[in-house]
Amino acid sequence: MRTGPGPDGELGQTYLDAAGVWAMAVGVESEAVPTTGAGAVIVLGAVRTAPERELIAEWAARHHPGAPVCLSVADLDDALAEAVPTADVVPVRVTWLPPTRAAEWADGTGAPPHRPKAVDLLALIGHRRPPTFWQRRLARNSPDRVQVVEGEPATLADLTRRHDEQAREEPLADFVFRAGVLSCERAERVVIGDHYTVPRMVVEQIVASTTVREKVRALAEKEGRAFDEVLDAMRARLADLAAVQNPLSIDAFRAALSPMHTSAWDVEVDAETVEPLRALNRTAPLVFLPTHRSYADPLVLGEVLRDHDLPRNTVLGGNNMSFWPIGPLGKRAGVVFIRRSSGDDTVYRLALREYIAHLVSKRFNLEWYIEGGRSRTGKLRRPSMGLLSYLVGALDDGRVPDVQLVPTSLVYNRLYELDAMAAEQGGADKSAEGLGWMARYIRGQARNDGHARVRFGEPFSLAGALAEAGDGPNRLDKVAFAICDGINRATPATPTALVTFALLGTGGRALTHDQIRDSTAPLLDHLDALDRPGPREGLHDDGLSRTLARLVSGEVVERYDGGDEPVWSIRDGRHRVAAFYRNGAIHHFVDRAIVEMALLAASRAPAGTDPVEAAWADALALRDLLKFEFFFPSKRRFSDDIAAETDLIDVRWRERVARGDGAADLLADARFLVAPRTLRSFVDAQWVVATKLAALDPAAEVDPKAFPRECLGLGRQMLRQGRVARPDSVSLELYASALDLARNRGLLEDPVGRPAFLAEIDEVRGRLVELARLEERRTEELLA
Repeated sequence: MRTGPGPDGELGQTYLDAAGVWAMAVGVESEAVPTTGAGAVIVLGAVRTAPERELIAEWAARHHPGAPVCLSVADLDDALAEAVPTADVVPVRVTWLPPTRAAEWADGTGAPPHRPKAVDLLALIGHRRPPTFWQRRLARNSPDRVQVVEGEPATLADLTRRHDEQAREEPLADFVFRAGVLSCERAERVVIGDHYTVPRMVVEQIVASTTVREKVRALAEKEGRAFDEVLDAMRARLADLAAVQNPLSIDAFRAALSPMHTSAWDVEVDAETVEPLRALNRTAPLVFLPTHRSYADPLVLGEVLRDHDLPRNTVLGGNNMSFWPIGPLGKRAGVVFIRRSSGDDTVYRLALREYIAHLVSKRFNLEWYIEGGRSRTGKLRRPSMGLLSYLVGALDDGRVPDVQLVPTSLVYNRLYELDAMAAEQGGADKSAEGLGWMARYIRGQARNDGHARVRFGEPFSLAGALAEAGDGPNRLDKVAFAICDGINRATPATPTALVTFALLGTGGRALTHDQIRDSTAPLLDHLDALDRPGPREGLHDDGLSRTLARLVSGEVVERYDGGDEPVWSIRDGRHRVAAFYRNGAIHHFVDRAIVEMALLAASRAPAGTDPVEAAWADALALRDLLKFEFFFPSKRRFSDDIAAETDLIDVRWRERVARGDGAADLLADARFLVAPRTLRSFVDAQWVVATKLAALDPAAEVDPKAFPRECLGLGRQMLRQGRVARPDSVSLELYASALDLARNRGLLEDPVGRPAFLAEIDEVRGRLVELARLEERRTEELLA
């Protein structure tokens, strides 16, 4: 429930919100609450100016006549000494509203109707915290723009108990004063809306905790350092991390950074995925874990949450983006800038862990990008575990009973920054972020490039996921994979992804409009059959024409008009960019690709071998080979998914595969094939890495950071020789994933298994080549 007009339509009525917080308006006549005895009520005022002190004193005289009004820790210390244990401490503060917000609060509406502009910020400066000389005039002439907000009262006995449990080393008056300020800030949200959440006094709260001080003391003893030295270092690290959500700064942040995204895309939201979040957020904090495709991801998601009246997230991101003006504004708009690497700084890691635990224990929603950086290939990257491990630690320590994880998908029809990312995959250095970079980025984002689409996956309980994962060493990995699987299932196949998927499978040949439509039709049907999210904009006629026009204007696809009818093909040198778009939807076709490969393996099974068993064994082997490229569910669910995929080819597949040439016949009867287009680039990258490893001196040490770059030369050579199929396979990120697979199999330290690793990949490549020939014959039929 929100504070607003009451049943009689007048402002200032007092209503209890869902959290039990009361908000009252200045100037409303209400019956005074008598003070029943000395020390029965203490009014704790959080004020900043003389007019605010006067407003608090007037409010206290009306509602709690005779009660002491404490405006400082010293005042409070004296009042607590005289108070009885049953005394109520009533925290209050003054909230100033701009004209637009006051009107919205009065009529019960939500966020401002437009995105902020610079002129809006100038108007806000004098209202969110007006200068002292304006405040008396505003209170007198515009009483609807000043509110005395009352936080939830608490008895002295309850506050003393909480102090003894949480911060017994801190003076009681300091603890109570800070608790009162925080209670007022929670109450203030009822007035200014859930868009603004304000975690203030964070450093003091965290270091005052008895539990945290015990951890600091243990760390000091372990490292042989003085307790006060480590505690001071902890304060410094927390001060560096801590972010607030100041309303004016949030609006300034939105206005300053809006050129980075507002002109570039029309944002679409799958509204049916938003509503469940609102109900969940009433009982637990939400942790949003989105895909990372663009620098603008947090800005786009922030606007979506605001437009749907959800609280603003505290965003955890890399400190590479902390340059002016993003850094100073972002830190006041709820952005936490984290070091890319903490190195040997154990105090920093403790500070970060405790800061995350503090935020979720106070029910603030979080947001971070589990991939650790933007994907350079278009598919979901391997998860970074650091922040997730700290979040799990908060549950393990009992700091919070549970949080709800929200897999989140952000996809774009086109990306300005994609050219730079594609170049990085080919070996180019990454440009450093800074003011000059920001100016170039804004220029690149100035034109509309189509649509951005936001979908929220099915939220799930972290506590439940941990219970399901068990207590083994892979506990955290299982939770991370569940997150990534949820992201993939929420990620829609865009028109751009499906068109590039079709064009990249033609061997460089151009297709007409009708041929592209015919190539994408079975892909769309397949998505529908699996109940996976597909494009909102269809790929028939106008929708397909618009998608092709966007790809042509982005210089990804080339249109040739010199013949009888237009034809389209991937532009020379743009295969990595096209593959990025294709890979945004590729996860929807991985199971189907494995089915095709397994059927081909079954058709080659030796006499006397059960073809069904051979197909299933091959599917599991492919799952293991590709586990560092794609996210697979448990073997049981994987088995169900593979069976469901094969049912779409023919529900009688078990019966057909069990006899003679049944597996080969199934492949021949399949309406379409996807394995070469889905898997070839990844397997080719594995083949390059395996070839390089097999050729190394067994005594040579493999440098995991340098080795992928060393593979670039061999990959380029093989591409020129036609030994690898496509330029997008020559990729640092794909080589790094292939090396992770080799490390997982122990091949970096033990070279004995390297030849067998190469032979395994070579055999898989051979089957992909065979399926590519079958697909090529179908393409020729399509072109005929």
